[in-house]
Amino acid sequence: MVHRDQKPKWQVSEKLRGNAKALRRDMTEAERIIWDNVRAHRFQGAGFRRQTPIGPYVVDFVCHAAKLIVELDGGQHFEAEDVVRDARRDSYLATQGYRVLRFNNLDVMTNKSGVLDTIAAALGKSPLPNPPPQAGEGTRQARKREREPSRACGEDAP
Repeated sequence: MVHRDQKPKWQVSEKLRGNAKALRRDMTEAERIIWDNVRAHRFQGAGFRRQTPIGPYVVDFVCHAAKLIVELDGGQHFEAEDVVRDARRDSYLATQGYRVLRFNNLDVMTNKSGVLDTIAAALGKSPLPNPPPQAGEGTRQARKREREPSRACGEDAP
């Protein structure tokens, strides 16, 4: 049991936490488009969080289960100094086990389906939405059948 006076290892500084909150409050239009598609496990059942601190950085979108980060870049990210800074950031995130996908805001605004297909491919799943359950799936009887050991053909029942 963790005592209240002990701080967890993943403690985020107040400055970084405040920065992340401000970024969540003031989303760009491109961020809003992506968030509307990936929030609440809507996208391939993957759970994404937005504007999340990881180490010294705040990432735009992260799916911790898939170790996938999606970054949306405005025009300022294409200047030489910012390209170097983004490469250093991506390198740090890779050492933490994350894959980083970068898209510019214009791509999101003009090719939303292409961006979402790329994210889906990175998640390792089909870009099509999950189908609804078939008749009988999810029922008590179906779950009971799944728990019962299967019998090979020709075996006599006990």
